[in-house]
Amino acid sequence: MVGGGASVRFWISPVSMFSTVVLSCLIFRLGAVGAQTLYTSSRWIVDGGGDRVKLACINWPSHLQPMLAEGLHRQPADAIAAKVRSMGFNCVRFTWALYMATNDTLGALTVRQSFRNLGLDDYIAGIQSNNPSIVDVPVLEAFKIVLASLRRNGVMVILDNHISTPGWCCSRGDGNGFFGDKYFDPDLWLRGLHRMATLAIAFDNVVGMSLRNELRGPRENVEDWYKYMERGAETVHAANHKVLVILSGLGFDMDLLFLRDRPVRVSFSRKLVFELHWYSFSDSRDAWVDENLNQVCGRISRQKTRMSGYVLDNGFPLFLSEFGIDERGTNENDNRFLTCFLGWAAENDLDFALWSLQGSYYFRQGVRDMEEFFGVLDRSWTGIRNSTFLQRVSAIQSPFRGPGLQDTNLPVIIFHPLTGQCVVRMTSRSQSLKLGPCMQPQAWIYTPRKKLLLLGTREYLLSGGLGRPVTVGQGNTSSWATISDSGMHIATEVGRAIGCLDVDREMNVVVSGCKCLSGDRACDPSSQWFRLVDSSRCG
Repeated sequence: MVGGGASVRFWISPVSMFSTVVLSCLIFRLGAVGAQTLYTSSRWIVDGGGDRVKLACINWPSHLQPMLAEGLHRQPADAIAAKVRSMGFNCVRFTWALYMATNDTLGALTVRQSFRNLGLDDYIAGIQSNNPSIVDVPVLEAFKIVLASLRRNGVMVILDNHISTPGWCCSRGDGNGFFGDKYFDPDLWLRGLHRMATLAIAFDNVVGMSLRNELRGPRENVEDWYKYMERGAETVHAANHKVLVILSGLGFDMDLLFLRDRPVRVSFSRKLVFELHWYSFSDSRDAWVDENLNQVCGRISRQKTRMSGYVLDNGFPLFLSEFGIDERGTNENDNRFLTCFLGWAAENDLDFALWSLQGSYYFRQGVRDMEEFFGVLDRSWTGIRNSTFLQRVSAIQSPFRGPGLQDTNLPVIIFHPLTGQCVVRMTSRSQSLKLGPCMQPQAWIYTPRKKLLLLGTREYLLSGGLGRPVTVGQGNTSSWATISDSGMHIATEVGRAIGCLDVDREMNVVVSGCKCLSGDRACDPSSQWFRLVDSSRCG
């Protein structure tokens, strides 16, 4: 269901589907992580047996001026890696600066020397205390020590060449944006890719390499993109045929539209992945508060599908390698964006990497100990900055469908992006529905007559009228259709009126008058947003 609206499905016997879908639930819950070789199978990333492996990653920067993974003055690397796993992520997008891998003088600096050269002597004691094995080794060796820590903790890694000169990224005029820029020598870049791909052979948890972050700037053009990205892909694959090769697009990694007319030509198969970035400010800095939320959600979601999401239908995985919000909850533009984004991400069941892990930076843009409000960890690197945000993201960490799961004639689950929860039946005998965890929600068959039939039963989703709970039962059945630009209002006729699924304060699923369909930019419809997601998850 790409681009909003529930599609009409062929009728499937709910009883005959039941055993297959239950088996699929067991498979996805037992999905492997850690050390393995991954491949592509059409739009999916799969293991050697052909079963889907969903990359649920988080970014851990190591590309800034100290050239060390952030936070090692606060916590041991093993403690941070274990925290990644405990938060439900199975993967880290681990960033690196090109000059660390290609400039022998920089790469040979010890961690102690790197920090002293930046006037950051006071961090050294914390690194010595928490990570004594790295303080007097070269920064490139320290990078490998962190890779080993992630491997010990069963965390997969995507290596990401984030920038050339160590430092904060990105701007159009920073000289790091496109091939031929002041700090972006294509030949040097190819040597760096070869070195890092070779280094990764020793770490079987490194499952992919992203060739370059956010290509951008006045020099960018399609011809040079193909010329150098194809060379980069061949360089990585020749050095290390086990890793996925991940290609970013143009325009700060928001534009893959040019691939419609011309495929990437490489000598290998089953390894190419494309990537996308999406933040609230990606298109228009305040669009999410300046426009009606239904309308802006529909417009920008369709634009993302047109510019990048279409590669899924063309048979390639799409890795959403950066998204995130200000987790203090004070940025209304971010807050409104996130609900729309989660609906789109769930519908498309994307592999992803959240920005970001770090609670703070050693040194960013001339500022010491800068706090990162997009970071899931707090400034101490011990606590969770916003547990509600993390709960919402957890809904998309496990796969909804794919090879190894039931992937044809799927039922749907009813996902509520505002809470990151799904519609569940409290007990097998209960007629009422509430919001609950999405690991094993109720599964439904959406019939050609637009009825929602509870899988494995003869019971349907029923409207009790405006202001009343929805129920499941065998009475007069209600028809349900997605309406509004967002495609996330699920509506039914209530007498001569139209009502939409909603949630009350006790998390009961009810029917209310449909709100904020157009016009009013201040109105917030997100309590009424539900997404019908094709899924093998079931209760």
